[in-house]
Amino acid sequence: MTEVVTAAMKSFSLRNFSDNFLRSFARFRRRLPSSKDRLVPYLAVLGPGIIAANAGNDASGIATYSSAGAAYGYVLLWIFIPMTLSLFIIQEMCVRMGIVTGKGLADLIRENFGVRWTTLIMLALLIANIGVIISEFVGIAQASELFGVSRFIGVPFAAGFIWWLVVRGTQKRVEQVFLAMSLVFFCYVASALMAKPDWGEVASGLFKPHLSDDHGYLFLIVALVGTTITPFMQIFVQSSVVEKGLTKEDYKIVRADVLIGTSFSIMIAAFIVIATAATLHKSGIRELDSAATAAEALAPVVGIYAKYLFAVGLVGAAMLAMGVLPLATAYSLSEALGFEKGISHTFREAPIFLGIFTTLILIGAAVSLIPHIPQIKLLIFTQSLNGVLLPFLLIAILRLSNNRELMGEYKNSFYFNLAAITVVVVCSALSIALIVKTIIEGVF
Repeated sequence: MTEVVTAAMKSFSLRNFSDNFLRSFARFRRRLPSSKDRLVPYLAVLGPGIIAANAGNDASGIATYSSAGAAYGYVLLWIFIPMTLSLFIIQEMCVRMGIVTGKGLADLIRENFGVRWTTLIMLALLIANIGVIISEFVGIAQASELFGVSRFIGVPFAAGFIWWLVVRGTQKRVEQVFLAMSLVFFCYVASALMAKPDWGEVASGLFKPHLSDDHGYLFLIVALVGTTITPFMQIFVQSSVVEKGLTKEDYKIVRADVLIGTSFSIMIAAFIVIATAATLHKSGIRELDSAATAAEALAPVVGIYAKYLFAVGLVGAAMLAMGVLPLATAYSLSEALGFEKGISHTFREAPIFLGIFTTLILIGAAVSLIPHIPQIKLLIFTQSLNGVLLPFLLIAILRLSNNRELMGEYKNSFYFNLAAITVVVVCSALSIALIVKTIIEGVF
């Protein structure tokens, strides 16, 4: 009898303990946010860094990467490793300034360096950006013709769609469409895999730096830097963070957004080089006159599907940059001049901002319809111009992000600052070396 009672008491106490434990766990679980609740805030913040970094892989970028792969094979792949770190450092400083100050880059430059410095930087950005905007529309024109569509249909349609999206859309809708456009870059991964490259040579080019004093080699390195770390990207990413209303509480997520965007965009750029190195360079094709020519040249080597994959990537890349580039230019000029700006504003609320955007769209579309534009020369020239102008903007970013009065506890740390200064010095040295070598070869 005693044994029965004892067993019943044990069963009762275990049952009570189990019930109490389950009830306590249920109360604790209800206090935790659901996986959806935890994920949504992260997804809401992600965007500016990914879009800005991928916009660098535009029509001009694709042409530059294709030229590098065709001319030098895999030997220039090593440059993408330091460029990944450099792009992350620069964009991280910009988004940090955006969330701490709540102001765009041009706003901060005007307020801290005065009108002369602002005018110099904005004029340089305007010249470089107009050239690149034209090249994006040229890319659309040539890509549309790869599919048998006249440029006189393809270009106006693309221009009209981008204009309608930005002028009539909201900041959230524009960002969602731009993020969707970024998915098209996977076409270049497929193109590279279809080319069946020698992965041993790819690894050698990636991890064994190859240096040369050849003018074309140096020119392409500066062009690669110019197309991967472009001034307009820094303007756009900081202004986007500000317009999105992100704050210091979002800093860690914004930083992750920059890291994801940087890593993805550089990976895509490397795959473009791999695709053209494994096909065009191997077949003896060393020079290209357009990004569309690179797509055409892939067909007899790899197959017609590679050509169309390359062309689809070109269309998506150009469309993304067609929106981001004019927006970055409109942001920078409006901020520098102190005018109202923002995608969510109407023409009545921000006439200068949307007027600049509209004018740049019209210029790019009109010039791209002129036949026989030397696209590759235009593209590589504008990217090299970006590479030469970039140090001026980097110096401004570096000084602003080290301003304790402006940034407080969010100013650059010692080690981060050391890395940032190295990036500025290397970019400046590359630009000066290119200018000096060009002058010497031109004179002698």
